[in-house]
Amino acid sequence: MQPTAFARPHPSLRPASVLGVVVSAALLAACTAPSKDGAPTLAYQIPAQPEGSSGYTEKPGWATEKFAVAAANPLATDAGYQVLKAGGTAMDAAIAVQMVLGLVEPQSSGIGGGAFLLHAAGSKVEAYDGRETAPAAATENLFLKADGKPMAFHEAVVGGRSVGTPGAVRMLELAHQEHGKLPWASLLEPAIQLAEQGFKVSPRLHTLLGNDKFLSADPVARAYFYGADGKPLPVGTVLKNPEYAQVLRAIAKDGSKALHEGPVAQAIVDKVRSHPTNPGVLSVQDLARYQPQKRAALCHDWNLPANAQGMTARSYQICGFPPPSSGAIAVGQILGILGHTPAATMALGPDGLPTADWLHFYTEASRLAFADRALYVADPDFVQAPGGNWLNLLDNRYLQSRAQLIGQQSMKVAQAGNPAAYKVSHAPMPEQIEYGTSHISIVDAHGNALAMTTTIEDQFGSRQMVKGFLLNNELTDFSMAPKAADGQPIANRVQPGKRPRSSMAPTLVFDKATGQLVMSAGSPGGAQIIHYTAKTLQGVLGWGLTPQQAINLPNFSSLNGPSLLEAQRFPATTVEALKTRGAEVKEQELTSGLQAITRGTAHGKTFWFGGADPRREGVVMGD
Repeated sequence: MQPTAFARPHPSLRPASVLGVVVSAALLAACTAPSKDGAPTLAYQIPAQPEGSSGYTEKPGWATEKFAVAAANPLATDAGYQVLKAGGTAMDAAIAVQMVLGLVEPQSSGIGGGAFLLHAAGSKVEAYDGRETAPAAATENLFLKADGKPMAFHEAVVGGRSVGTPGAVRMLELAHQEHGKLPWASLLEPAIQLAEQGFKVSPRLHTLLGNDKFLSADPVARAYFYGADGKPLPVGTVLKNPEYAQVLRAIAKDGSKALHEGPVAQAIVDKVRSHPTNPGVLSVQDLARYQPQKRAALCHDWNLPANAQGMTARSYQICGFPPPSSGAIAVGQILGILGHTPAATMALGPDGLPTADWLHFYTEASRLAFADRALYVADPDFVQAPGGNWLNLLDNRYLQSRAQLIGQQSMKVAQAGNPAAYKVSHAPMPEQIEYGTSHISIVDAHGNALAMTTTIEDQFGSRQMVKGFLLNNELTDFSMAPKAADGQPIANRVQPGKRPRSSMAPTLVFDKATGQLVMSAGSPGGAQIIHYTAKTLQGVLGWGLTPQQAINLPNFSSLNGPSLLEAQRFPATTVEALKTRGAEVKEQELTSGLQAITRGTAHGKTFWFGGADPRREGVVMGD
């Protein structure tokens, strides 16, 4: 059954009482055929390939009854849809989606990178860590120049120096063993077919290729992405990638071993170590030894009072990814601090936008959260949590004490707190550029759900292409400087085998009273991921918007510096009001890539409401 179209909701209506518009899925549905043992199998069909937009394209929102998949490219979403249609699980669908994303959205994620995955079977949440690791030969001085000063960002990124040991495939393999239903090999078939038969270059990929200053310097990438005239391939060009298909066929047959050992692993290492100006230290031993980790999800309560938006008091459990990601802690701190300020009961303004008063409290809470993030958060195998528990940073009394620091005037730059009378032995990490990533949210018909944020870090990663895929530059998520000026070490410095701090924030939300899943969400966007995700949680659960309406809201943030507002999305009166409160305000592009799926009811029935970011090419599909 294809989803049915409904009338567009009024902005004041809530997901629990209205269906969002559903775009009829013109893409082909999967064919299913029983296997010899009667289990369902996937018979993938390449769909029509509509062209998305690289700018801002209004999206109506979607509603489905049985299952839903939200991803950053229509071809990737369709691959996940066909898997779910064939009876696969959310985990099965995520694998198919990721392999297609690595082909059609190579600038953001792929088998040369890593990922964080949250999986829920009912109310049981598991966290799968496929984050890249620093090579065994890496030292804390990896990004220091001869004069002892840190390298500039792209000086460090471009080449082999920034490449960490990839972990996405090995992590997905582990998760599939525990939560998959369809055969592993069949889940790679959509990407294999698309790679062999070709996919159309999208407007976004074309635009980013044209804007990038470094990718064409790599001979392999130049031959693949650019024409003989040196210009990026035009929109709609059918692009084939037989090398990627060959690697995927090997992974389909032999699992992650085909990537982490043998000729593919050797090719990766040769590429990294042979860069003419910026070689790295990755080894075949690093690849062979890489292991994903299962961690305890970071879950905490979010209690919301009745507010001026007409919402009654309600309680949720928010589950996110623990360190080495800073996302869940920072999102939880921001929302928790807001709960101890007047912002907790504020409504959206008459124009449907966050008010200047609410934004003041939000950006101040953000400064406080990012100050703690800079001091404390790093790989937990190397750095101890304050007081031995990361939840100390989310303790309600601690957040209340932090909220008391917020006044009528902006603090401009906040200082870290100390939640557990903890003897701090590190210096805060200076803010660094973060980019990239892609997000996937899926709910299946079997009672499972997931949120996975996946990345090669910067746009096109290290700009090193091998065997049809790009290598990550994840090591630049470490602090470039290992120590502060006084010699105090920085928690997130480079160390052998260490996983760099991340801002990825895959999030699953549950109703506190019933334990029922109510939301899966996340976004790309570097450090801004934290704010994009917090905005969407606040919009849906705090203000009662549909996920699409919440995603459509203009973006806003502070990384413990200026207040950042999405350009041309806020009235001048809001900007001036924030400045009057002492904040430095900058208006700039804040290109999120949010995906969200929420549970709601309408006409006495339960539906999944889906939203995809109008700033990118993503869509939602389901039945």
